Amino acid sequence: MAGVITTGTHPKALWPGVKAWWGQTYDEHPEEYIHLFDKDTSHQNYEEDVQLTGFGLAPVKSEGVQYDSEVQGFVTRYTHVAYALGYIVTKEELDDNLYEQVSKRRAAALAMSFRQTKENIGANVYNRAFNATYTGGDAQPLCSTAHPNTSGGTFANTPTVSVDLSEASLEDATIAIMGFQNDRGLLINVMPRSLIVARQEWYNANRILKSVFQSGTANNDINVLKATNAIPEGITMNHYLTSPHAWFLRTNIQNGMKYYERVGITFDQDNDFDTMNAKAKGYERYSFGWSDPRAVYGVNGP
Repeated sequence: MAGVITTGTHPKALWPGVKAWWGQTYDEHPEEYIHLFDKDTSHQNYEEDVQLTGFGLAPVKSEGVQYDSEVQGFVTRYTHVAYALGYIVTKEELDDNLYEQVSKRRAAALAMSFRQTKENIGANVYNRAFNATYTGGDAQPLCSTAHPNTSGGTFANTPTVSVDLSEASLEDATIAIMGFQNDRGLLINVMPRSLIVARQEWYNANRILKSVFQSGTANNDINVLKATNAIPEGITMNHYLTSPHAWFLRTNIQNGMKYYERVGITFDQDNDFDTMNAKAKGYERYSFGWSDPRAVYGVNGP
């Protein structure tokens, strides 16, 4: 739908009697990508997150000391992408348009386009979490059963068999998360933070996590997920997830899921001297991705 907004674009704006205009802007969801990533800023063309392994277990000392070494591991590069969009309005359209609200809402509609773009770009990191075409620094997708360790071996942040969201599958996921190890095989304090679901799983997730007793049974057993506050930040519904039954647990690993802001959103306007057309545009630059897959446990629910 590229082109210049002229008097012929919406001719009804040139005539009195229109009661209301609709479809140009709507109420939006609050920002949702902020719950999926840790935000950082950048002042360069790209940023790199570099893994550094720690040390292994200490052996029994013989005569002398065994020495260990740190090793540089996987490198994740975040190359920032620029996004821009604008519109042009002729002098005549501005002069003859009888409805001021139509002109004012154009700027709001442009801002909405940028917000929706960012939400979709961010959510796509999760939408592609099980797609082997989209890999991270370790050459694996975000959620994989075969994330390699630099020092050898692999680890998983997804089950070998995909399962639907349920009390039992959530318990299994939290148990797996609590068993996460670092690159050298040492246990680390990793815990779930929040449950991320698409709108199709919103009610199911609430029944599971907010029931005092076990959901969907006649048992008198307590809901241990609720009783132990196993997922302290609760449920995050993301409207931009495209798989209706995939679900994710964000963990307390810092700087694992990353959003780099290179240039914040800016809006500018100007007039073209020759045509007298009015121009408005927006611009921003950023990148989304992940460095440490231990920051997420994902299940591609069937």
